[in-house]
Amino acid sequence: MISEYNFRNFNFRLLFCVIALNVIGVLVINSAVNGDLNYTRRQLIGLFGGLLMALIFCLINYHYIMKLSWIVYLGCIGILAAVMLTGQLGGTGGGSRRWITLPVLGRLQPSEFVKIGLILFFSWYLQKNQEKINRFSTLVVLALLAAIPLLLIVEQPDLSTSIVIAFFILCLVFIAGISYKWIFGSVAVMIPLLAVVLYLAQLDLVPFIKGYQVNRILAFVNPEKYAELNLQQDNSEMAIGSGMLYGKGLFNDTAISVKNGNFLSEEHTDFIFSVIGEELGFVGCMIVLILFLLFIYECLRMAGKAGDLSGRLLCTGMAALVGFQAFTNIAVATGIFPNTGLPLPFVSYGVSSLVSLYIGIGIILNVGLQQTKQEV
Repeated sequence: MISEYNFRNFNFRLLFCVIALNVIGVLVINSAVNGDLNYTRRQLIGLFGGLLMALIFCLINYHYIMKLSWIVYLGCIGILAAVMLTGQLGGTGGGSRRWITLPVLGRLQPSEFVKIGLILFFSWYLQKNQEKINRFSTLVVLALLAAIPLLLIVEQPDLSTSIVIAFFILCLVFIAGISYKWIFGSVAVMIPLLAVVLYLAQLDLVPFIKGYQVNRILAFVNPEKYAELNLQQDNSEMAIGSGMLYGKGLFNDTAISVKNGNFLSEEHTDFIFSVIGEELGFVGCMIVLILFLLFIYECLRMAGKAGDLSGRLLCTGMAALVGFQAFTNIAVATGIFPNTGLPLPFVSYGVSSLVSLYIGIGIILNVGLQQTKQEV
């Protein structure tokens, strides 16, 4: 019941970080697309629609939502299957099938909503099986439940999103209290296995890794040999470096601008951080980084004060999702990681991503309203 919520614990700091990132995102997107108001309008619709969803989910007791976990999981599988059957082509090279069109709602990217749905489901599953978390049977069932949506996303193909989902599921398993024996044993197996997979991928013998994905890895490992494939990231680093301390300013039209010279593609989505670096400089980049760090800190602080394990897992899952995706996006833009195609949370253009993240924000804000420990 709402009467049981302690609204003094409402996390305005978390909401401030999110809205600040959104505002920066809208401004930089508008600059990146040279003032095309269609993008700005859609992003603003996603912003206000997302805030509305956050308010709704903030007032719904997350324990009630957890009771619907199986329905949420089956809905995730169903919508991913619908993408494979009726989805629209798009993305890099036009060969990815990641979108569906729904009446009234329009074009959506279901995998963005699946991220939040899986955080919810696996938080429920791990709470229910906490005492059995180290049993082989429990981990096998968990792996099978995770494998179904992951394989459907890989088939789109969207390997980067599947990696993000696998990462936050592993974080949830860790927080649930899995034994270090399982952790060290898994690492001992996965490292050589990953090396074998990468080797076989170069020979085109791994069915779930496409040729262009292998090329991105090769361009990262050996940039001199595959300089042409690495051109996008080279231009991104050039853009960030050219901004120096304070940047060239939003909406700049200088001839030496990397953005205006069409040296970047997807600058309003995957490479939005490059535009931030060029136009807002080192100061702008640091503001964005600090906002993400504060967001993660607030999520983990709420996790520590959650009233039960499921609340702790929900907050940790959101921290892992946003933190890892933000880190990966920025790492790609700065040449630390190979190109992955992940948007920068709350900043990159994308209504589906924005609304789905706000749903997750609403749920963890509700966790905060029911925390057992009082603020000092």
